[in-house]
Amino acid sequence: MRYMDEASTMQHNSFGSRLRWWRKRCGLSQLDLAGAAGTSQRHVSFLESSRTQPSREMVLCLAAALDVPLRQQNALLLAAGFAPIWRQRDLAAPELATVNHALDHILTQQEPFPALVVDRFWNLLRANAGAQRLTTFLTGPAPDPAPAGAVNLAEWLLSPDGLRPLLVNWQDVAIHFLRGVQADAIADGTPDTADLLQRLLDYPGIPALSHVPTLEAAQPPVLAMHFRKGETSLHLFTTIATLGTPQDVTVQEMRIECFFPVDADTSQVFHDWAANASR
Repeated sequence: MRYMDEASTMQHNSFGSRLRWWRKRCGLSQLDLAGAAGTSQRHVSFLESSRTQPSREMVLCLAAALDVPLRQQNALLLAAGFAPIWRQRDLAAPELATVNHALDHILTQQEPFPALVVDRFWNLLRANAGAQRLTTFLTGPAPDPAPAGAVNLAEWLLSPDGLRPLLVNWQDVAIHFLRGVQADAIADGTPDTADLLQRLLDYPGIPALSHVPTLEAAQPPVLAMHFRKGETSLHLFTTIATLGTPQDVTVQEMRIECFFPVDADTSQVFHDWAANASR
């Protein structure tokens, strides 16, 4: 696939090639980038052709002008011969204690409705009780012992063995989700993210990214996920939040997804589940 080829090529290229890739991705000319970074077009040209090597400060200045994510800023620094400056801590690290408290607060405030924390590959990092109750309802109790490795929500959503049979409007939801992963792959510029997109597209029955859902006369403001199991029907939409002003790779790449009921019946189901669990 094109995104995988581009990402793989950039992964092994020089600083100049990487800089050119990011500049073109942003749709900027050398003159545009030079103006944003406070340097000259000639200097940008020399950097891209590897006639000149950048200072560490220039690498960071150019990366900031191009809004390059922290993980890729580290890659640019390495390609230019400098050590990375942005750390990637485990979520359990003591330095991230305040972040963990914030995540716990958000997940608790979302009760009784589901909320999840995922990484850049949609691996599940944390879930509140509302999300656990929804999962138990849809797929049954978690196996004991739990399977090794992280649960990948992207694959769980799109796999024929996952949530697909329980989503009435699976195809429409899949298209929106896949386009989000595609945007991540383009913005991220790494083989790992492009590989995730490719794995998802390789599942049987995946609609083409160019697919346009059937348009009704009146479109709702958001596309709801319509789960149905037995006589129970649930309509949920989601919001996705990130942590502001990150200075850590892990923190920047985390996403918090909160689910909200579209109708009163769905809301009542979640309130009833929570009430029964507290008895």
